[in-house]
Parts: sequence; C-alpha cells; structure tokens
Amino acid sequence: MMAWVMLGVVGVTVLWVIVAYNGLVSLRNQVINGWKQIDVQLKRRHDLIPNLVETVRGYAAHERELLERITSLRSQCLSDIGAGAERARRESELSGMIDRLVARVEAYPELKASRNFLGLQRELVNTEDRIQAALRFFNGNIREYNNRVESFPSNLVASVFGFAARPFFEVQGAGFRSRPEVSFGGSGR
Repeated sequence: MMAWVMLGVVGVTVLWVIVAYNGLVSLRNQVINGWKQIDVQLKRRHDLIPNLVETVRGYAAHERELLERITSLRSQCLSDIGAGAERARRESELSGMIDRLVARVEAYPELKASRNFLGLQRELVNTEDRIQAALRFFNGNIREYNNRVESFPSNLVASVFGFAARPFFEVQGAGFRSRPEVSFGGSGR
C-alpha cells in the first residue's frame, strides 16, 4: 500500500513538472511573439522615414543635419536585433528626432500644405499608436512570464530548466511616449 502512495506522489509531482514546464514554454513563446509584433511596427516606421526625409528635404534644405541624423539612426535601428537596452535607446532617439522634424515643419508653409507630407504624418501617428499597442502587449507577456518564473513553486521548474526573467522593453524619453502631432492649421506644437 505504501508503495502505491509513493508511486502516486511521484506521478503527481512528475505531472506537475510537465504542466509547469509547458506553461513556461507557452509564456516564453508569447513573449517572443510579442517582440515580433513590436519589430513589425518598428520596421513599418523605419520604412516611412525615407519618404518623410525626402519630402522634407525638397522643402527644407537647411534641415540637412537633422535629416542626416534621422537617416543614420534609422540605419542603426534596422541593424539592431532583439529588445535590448541599446535598441530601446536608439528607438527613443529616433522618435525624438522625428518629433523634432515634425515640429520644425511649422516654419515651412508649403511643406505643411503638401498632401504627401500630410499623408506621411498621418501614417506616422498611426504607426506610433501601433507601436504603443505592441509594447503594451509585449510587456504584459513579459510580466506574466516573469511572474511565473519568479513565483513559487513554478520557479523551481524554471531554475532547473534554465528559464530566466526577462527585462521589459522600455523606451526612454518623451519623444517615444507621445504621439507625433498632425497640424492642419496654423497652430504649432
């Protein structure tokens, strides 16, 4: 009889380990998927930047330095892989530069009236909204994953199988936290 009880305890423990492991794998895959969604939206923004730069370049030749910095940052961001702190810093800087460019457009009435530029501005606003939604989804998955990795008793399975807590993807700076403004009138930022 005691052998059956021991066998039952071992069986329940093995079953629990399997369920905990599979739960951690599922959460890890959700985190990976969440990052892919952010990456898609960042790529969308990166694809809009050359059009924005060319449109502004035609109207605002003396914004050359800002346009070159945006182009350079875009290239660096495209070469970054993963959700590391350096990528977040570069994305923040790029967002700030784009915001600065959009703010400077106020000095160019012909550019503000350009249908092409207004369309690009709308697309940037839409893309920034999508990036924010993807970041919320990703960080929600990170929170759930980290809770499982750090909570008892699933932390026992996590440590045995090498699951480690992951950092949230945080972009610093006001430029990324606010949407670019679309101005159809004479009021500036």
